[in-house]
Amino acid sequence: MIRLALDAMGGDHAPLEHIKGALLAAREFPDLHIILVGDRDKLFLQLSRLTKKQSVPNITITHASEVIGMDEPPTQAIKQKKDSSINVAVGLVKKGEAQAIVSTGNTGALMAAALLGFGRIKGIERPAIAAIFPTLNDDEVLLLDMGANVDCKPRQLVQFALMGSVYAEHVMHKTRPRVALLSIGTEAEKGNELTTTVNEMLDKEKINFIGNIEGTDILTGTSDVIICDGFVGNVILKFAESMAIAIFNLLKDEMGRNLITRFASFLLLPAFHNLRKRIDYDEHGGALMLGLQNICIKAHGRAKAKAIKNALRIAREAVKEDVVGCMQTVGIA
Repeated sequence: MIRLALDAMGGDHAPLEHIKGALLAAREFPDLHIILVGDRDKLFLQLSRLTKKQSVPNITITHASEVIGMDEPPTQAIKQKKDSSINVAVGLVKKGEAQAIVSTGNTGALMAAALLGFGRIKGIERPAIAAIFPTLNDDEVLLLDMGANVDCKPRQLVQFALMGSVYAEHVMHKTRPRVALLSIGTEAEKGNELTTTVNEMLDKEKINFIGNIEGTDILTGTSDVIICDGFVGNVILKFAESMAIAIFNLLKDEMGRNLITRFASFLLLPAFHNLRKRIDYDEHGGALMLGLQNICIKAHGRAKAKAIKNALRIAREAVKEDVVGCMQTVGIA
């Protein structure tokens, strides 16, 4: 049985959507035991309503009396709110009562709590948020960092590249994953001081570094791992999410213009459904914080039930594939 701690109080739609997502995951994956962490009375009341007071054997509740808000100073909040749902969930993993944590809460607070509670893998200065994007060739590409580190030093981006390569090989099952550096040109000398320095350093590493790529190449499938600092990565992440929503809103408007387009849209419904599934961030659930001694998944603050379920799925896969063990045994450490 894989035991996962779910911070059920963080994010915009807690705790109802978190409980719904946990129920979806518990039904789909019978090998999961999900621990809802948060206000016991609120969680029990919502869970009882959703299950019509029927017990769900693979979902339990652990009480946490405090919640860290999305706009609170991360380090200060972690220290002051010892009994916050994030701190308690991290504590469950640290004590071995759970094998991973999933949270939609304050990103900085989650990172701070995980760093204090778990520690870093040897040789890694800063953990990175790694997110998977669909590509045009019906494959996937791993991007990191997606927002954990706004300012990075060259050696830290090199560490991101090493971690990304390991993850792509051992979890995404890619042979000699192609690692690329995001810049403003494909030439090695193009970019700012950070990217030109990192390009030179990656050329000396024992990974399949294919050089620089531009923003137009992110989704083409020409690389398996793309490296950038957290400032750039977070902008990409938010833009990609907004673009997916914009595309479907535009399609909806165009398809409803007249009788012919409405009829055509009916015929194309299966294709639209498949497209939505490929680019909807809810389908990908959450992003793994690579570089920690335990598994930590950050889901979107706006995540609803489907995204929560998929974040738990990612955590389950990370446990089964022993992501941390892979990082420690193939040369990263």
